Amino acid sequence: MSEYKKLNIKEWAVEDRPREKLTRNGPRSLSDAELIAILIGSGNLNETAVELSRRILASTNNNLNELGRKSIEYLQTFKGIGEAKAITIVAALELGKRRKETDDTNNNRITSSKDAADYFQPLLGDLNHEEFWILFLDRGNKIKESFRISQGGISGTVIDVRIILKAALEKQASSIILCHNHPSGTLQPSDADVKITRKINEAAKIMDISVLDHVIIGDQKYYSFADEGML
Repeated sequence: MSEYKKLNIKEWAVEDRPREKLTRNGPRSLSDAELIAILIGSGNLNETAVELSRRILASTNNNLNELGRKSIEYLQTFKGIGEAKAITIVAALELGKRRKETDDTNNNRITSSKDAADYFQPLLGDLNHEEFWILFLDRGNKIKESFRISQGGISGTVIDVRIILKAALEKQASSIILCHNHPSGTLQPSDADVKITRKINEAAKIMDISVLDHVIIGDQKYYSFADEGML
């Protein structure tokens, strides 16, 4: 008895094809699984592209942000997902992240901790390692530039306050916002987080530069030192 072969998207009935559905009704009419199915094109011997996509999403609790953190190697553990398909999924998710980042940059005035968190979420929200960033602002709290100070975590990386202040002076920043991420999703600041915040804040005062906030990015949530009275 020959093995049953699942049909690829081109062989499906027209009403079941995600590509045709998108053309007829627009991208918002498709589920996340159907959109991923368009990217991968076909499934495996036991699953259609949509069924395989549903299983991939289920492995990340149907959370696209969590899927965005997964590596090419992880995606290749699913039967029917080779390197090319895995790269396509990763690239598509990265484009979505960059689109959000561009939207946040265009609206470039920071008026609250949420504005800062919204700016940094696309940069840091999907990372599996810690990064420490600085946002430089002018007197009107408009973003002049952002700058990555370190990678690998505050406790494991020496953060040179002199580099931060030198960069702030070069950018002629009136104020700065500190930000780093917690890949674990835990928002509570560590002792190292508190110490480095105080150290930078005290040094910045000498240079007449204000530290407006230190934001910790978690999984679609954030912690603000300013909101919690820590600055």
